[in-house]
Amino acid sequence: MQVKTDIIPNMCGGKGEVIINHILGEKELNGKCGLYAEVILKPGCTLGYHEHHGESETYYILTGEGNYNDNGTIRPVKAGDITFTPDSKGHGLDNTGDSDLKFMALIIYD
Repeated sequence: MQVKTDIIPNMCGGKGEVIINHILGEKELNGKCGLYAEVILKPGCTLGYHEHHGESETYYILTGEGNYNDNGTIRPVKAGDITFTPDSKGHGLDNTGDSDLKFMALIIYD
């Protein structure tokens, strides 16, 4: 299986580019998940605040550091941290460090 990479500028109104390395494709997700991917934010880049409806999203931070917007509450995150955004809530993420912020993202449909 081959990893598909998407580079999305200004994702959800954020700054810079978001690099998404899809670990599983639509067929493998089998209609149960919307995304399973490694996501990379370069220094100074952000993933803009957005809400989830009919799904939840979990991040597992692999490397780097940033500020996570948890439905309006900002908190720092670093390697080893886990975030969870339930249905009808929102989140965003800023890379505040001087190295790549890499994390695994999993979207599960409710």
